[in-house]
Amino acid sequence: MSFNLLSVLVPAFNEENTICNLLEKVREVQLAGGIQMEIIVINDCSGDNTRMLVEEYMALHPATNIRLLDQPVNMGKGAAIHRGIDECKGDLVVVQDADLEYDPEEFNRLLKPFIDGHADVVYGSRFMGGRPHRILFFWHTIGNNFLTFLSNMFSNLNMTDMETCYKMFNASYLKQIYFREKRFGFEPEVTSKIARFPGIRFYEVGISYYGRTYQEGKKIKASDGFRAIYCILKYSIWSRRYKK
Repeated sequence: MSFNLLSVLVPAFNEENTICNLLEKVREVQLAGGIQMEIIVINDCSGDNTRMLVEEYMALHPATNIRLLDQPVNMGKGAAIHRGIDECKGDLVVVQDADLEYDPEEFNRLLKPFIDGHADVVYGSRFMGGRPHRILFFWHTIGNNFLTFLSNMFSNLNMTDMETCYKMFNASYLKQIYFREKRFGFEPEVTSKIARFPGIRFYEVGISYYGRTYQEGKKIKASDGFRAIYCILKYSIWSRRYKK
């Protein structure tokens, strides 16, 4: 199967300090295999200058395939991604956070298993391979490992990083999924549901990670970890519908 277009979904909430730098990094990426790119920024009703800066960037780069979508109210990262999935046109879809914790130059690492004809889903793992990884929070790592273990137990996968932002999907699968989680529950929900497609092929590749501290703008909280546990149990046991 050939792939022609990668949709890069950028959910953004109050990211005025990083959004233009992020868009420039994404724009400069040369994708392998002649694949083209569309960038979709979903502004989650930011209260800062995020929207204005994206509009200015688009005006300065009219040849770049960028779209700006506005949420009517702040609805959460998951809801922003849902909208991007509904409106994207790509054969492949990847989520790119606006905070520069992940390096868009590594899109090609995720693309390779698709181009080689092996994968339907590729996760970029922060915990495998020899890529740079900023040392931050011990308890975040413990929590991430536990969530990944719990997810693997129900999905029968053997991943190392379920909570990674860098998830690349064959869009034909992703667009079939019935999504419910509006905020950070997107990660366990999409993993639980896409793993149910018969014969779907999962791969992982090692990626770098340039994490932020809370002083630098990190938004995830301990309550999001407890929500993730609930989502893994909910979509694995009690609410098993996965297709629209």
